[in-house]
Amino acid sequence: MSTPEGGLDKIDQPGVAAGRQDEPGQPEAENLDWRRVHPVTPLVRGWAVVGAAIVILGQQSLDGGPRGGLIALISSEYWWTLFVALAAIALVGWGYSVLAWRMTTYAIGEETVHLRRGILFRQQRHARLDRLQSVDIRQPLVARFFGLCELTLETAGGTDSGIAIGFLKGSDADELRAELLARAAGLKVARTGPAAGARTQPVPGVVPAPAGTTPQDQALDAGPRDATQDAAAPAEGPEASPYGPAAPVSLEAPQVPVLSVPLGRLIASVVRSGAMITLVLWALAVLVVMIATGEFAVMSASLPAVLGAGGYLFGRLTGEFDFRVAISPDGVRLRHGMLETRSQTIPPGRVQAVRLVQSVLWRGRDWWRVQVNVAGYGGESEEKNSVLLPVGTREEALTVLSLVLPDLGVDEPRRILDAGLDGDSRTESSYVTASRRTRILDPVAWRRNGFAVTGRALLMRRGRMVKILDVVPHERTQSLGLSQGPWQRRLGVASFQVHSTQGPVQPEVPHLDAADAAQLMAEQAMRARTARAAAGPERWMERQGE
Repeated sequence: MSTPEGGLDKIDQPGVAAGRQDEPGQPEAENLDWRRVHPVTPLVRGWAVVGAAIVILGQQSLDGGPRGGLIALISSEYWWTLFVALAAIALVGWGYSVLAWRMTTYAIGEETVHLRRGILFRQQRHARLDRLQSVDIRQPLVARFFGLCELTLETAGGTDSGIAIGFLKGSDADELRAELLARAAGLKVARTGPAAGARTQPVPGVVPAPAGTTPQDQALDAGPRDATQDAAAPAEGPEASPYGPAAPVSLEAPQVPVLSVPLGRLIASVVRSGAMITLVLWALAVLVVMIATGEFAVMSASLPAVLGAGGYLFGRLTGEFDFRVAISPDGVRLRHGMLETRSQTIPPGRVQAVRLVQSVLWRGRDWWRVQVNVAGYGGESEEKNSVLLPVGTREEALTVLSLVLPDLGVDEPRRILDAGLDGDSRTESSYVTASRRTRILDPVAWRRNGFAVTGRALLMRRGRMVKILDVVPHERTQSLGLSQGPWQRRLGVASFQVHSTQGPVQPEVPHLDAADAAQLMAEQAMRARTARAAAGPERWMERQGE
């Protein structure tokens, strides 16, 4: 069953044994080398069950009060039953993880990544590499002690379109990521050995390139090769080559560091966030009520809200810790995290929309946050994986924007970007803005609501207390829409929306003149059609027309 985008096939098969090859209905007519993940994986995954049990017991202890629940059990003569229960839960969790490990296998094909898993109900997934949106390497805290990583592939198939291969050795995960990105780019990769990682060797018949030449450059020079031709070519021994024995070629593309976020700035940005202000005001209000009424029950009643806000701030700080941005031929590379480290690679042209946002609390420092929509990200991973820059200066924000959209298709890109970040209808005229009669609908920000069109993208700005600039490449326009409420119809205005993939960026221009909104919708549909027709191949290293 294929998704509309063709990114992922998902098949549930009850009772299929793991490790079987060449089954009927195999998506690819090739011999696949099925592998298991690292044998320590059950130990890493089993700790989640033990942690959940400890959390449940702790919650029951709090519900039982100071003389009941877990505390009463520890103080009784049956205290040993608690440790027996935890040991039994740990054995069950690790036993299930061992069975899941034995039933989990993966294989890398020429065009597709395959994953089989499940105990009672077998699930088989196939992710097409030409629809690959991003490749992430996640390293939870427990896995870090064993040097293991989980590799996740996101395809253009919706929220549940990712394939998670874990856990692997760190070096194997890096090599496998390099091979998948190379195959997704259109390079021909020859595999050697049964290792879990991507062991590669030169394709037969290709003369070694000079030192310093990247594998991508070699592929462009030699051109795409036919896999059948490579299979038919005789394997040459070391003595057959005038250059000596053929050494393995590393597919890991070199990266150039772009910027990193200082820890002090990250902490200051969290302190200046709306969540922190809300938490402080809430704590002060609870303290005032407690002093006025003398009831300490107010604190316990407000504890869930405080824990929720505090957890969000803590997750923000630990998730965006040591945030680094780099660029490589594979795309934009991001690395961040304190307790759980994440290494993301977003291939070229996979970003659907970009948002630059600034709250009023950041205005004095001129800090900006950059978020993106990437097909496949969504749900739990949306907040963690959709940040291109957690906090940065204007120059850094525009630098990061240029990594995913190098050319705006305009002679003075900085002028139009600055107008989108700061300008309004009183200071510049490069944007088509809302009319004066819409001030009754948006008395604070009506002057900022507007849009501008360049040769490569549509720019939409709005907001006064929270300034927002959305940038959507023309070829990434999914669909367009107009909406009118009763007051908007009376005033002859409409709101224009660009429908993007799931993510934090929801491009919109509110309260445009109805004629301007209708004209923008018709022209943007034509621009999107033209841009998609002229866009490069999904496999960005392949030559056009081949």
